[in-house]
Amino acid sequence: MPSWIRAAVAAGLLLVAAGASGCSSAGSTSSAPKSSEPTVCDAISVTDKVLPSVVTISATNGTAVNTGTGEVIRTDGHIVTNNHVVSIAAATGGSVSVLFSNGVRLPATITGRDPPTDLAVLKVESGGSLPAVSLGSSSTLAVGQPVVALGAPLGLANTVTTGIVSALNRTVEVPSDNGKTALLISAVQTDAAINPGNSGGALTDCAGQLIGVTTAGATIPDASGQATGGSIGLAFAIPVEVAKFVSDELISAGTVAHSYFGVELVQVSPAAAKQSGKPEGFYVAAVVPGGPAEAAGLKAGDVITQVEGKPATNPNELAAITLTKKPGETVKITYVRDGQSVETTITLAAPPP
Repeated sequence: MPSWIRAAVAAGLLLVAAGASGCSSAGSTSSAPKSSEPTVCDAISVTDKVLPSVVTISATNGTAVNTGTGEVIRTDGHIVTNNHVVSIAAATGGSVSVLFSNGVRLPATITGRDPPTDLAVLKVESGGSLPAVSLGSSSTLAVGQPVVALGAPLGLANTVTTGIVSALNRTVEVPSDNGKTALLISAVQTDAAINPGNSGGALTDCAGQLIGVTTAGATIPDASGQATGGSIGLAFAIPVEVAKFVSDELISAGTVAHSYFGVELVQVSPAAAKQSGKPEGFYVAAVVPGGPAEAAGLKAGDVITQVEGKPATNPNELAAITLTKKPGETVKITYVRDGQSVETTITLAAPPP
């Protein structure tokens, strides 16, 4: 992933990715908001409504501190944030605390973490009911729609910025635990100022409803390819639907039951397809014995050309399916073998231990 994608975490920890593809070139071209819709949010009313639900998070391993953001999603004290905000404490048995907009600071425990989606849930005991953020929807968003971001950039609590939805349905890789990457699925792209420390914060619509969890921002690389500077008006948020699905799983089970296909793939680019005579798509390099793909009839040498009726063009599309579908759910696949196109249904399974 290019070095200009970095997770928005503060306290001197700049998570810079390196290696493969970062965000996909595909994005929504949805029309701008209708003329009857506001072109700028009333940030004052949104702030009054949402800020009491937004917290500044401090996570430490005893020597280093990460600062990020979260929002209360249940009145009993459950808070959603990014995994990379709290992983420093989780890995070493460190501690986490949250600061509310009214100045109250409470210790927090980690209910669960899901590194593949870069989400985590915390729990605080307040002795009473807490104001939970109202959940909206990302499915009805339009490019050009105004939004508000609330968080703690550079550790500056209770910061509010505004902008628009600049694109939809981005697939973005960000650094995760142990040198691995997390995948932001169908991410909402915004030009609202998002800086280190905004990670895990709230991206809302003009009604003050949560539409995304701000997670990553882009910055201009220097001559050596390292990320520098602050917001350049290009940031990404995890859709609220994904955040709710993952947080519900973490709260109920402490973990998320992801699925897998049981197949090793190599993308066949248009140039490679022309040279090899094979169709564009995903070349099946290997199939896990007894896995879901083998059970559906796939073999090494096949080329997957469609996934759920759509052209197989981006390997991240399959990865996204494994993060949003549970074991036991099905996926329709079209593949080519010996020049013949075949349709099959793969029943996803839990990854082997």
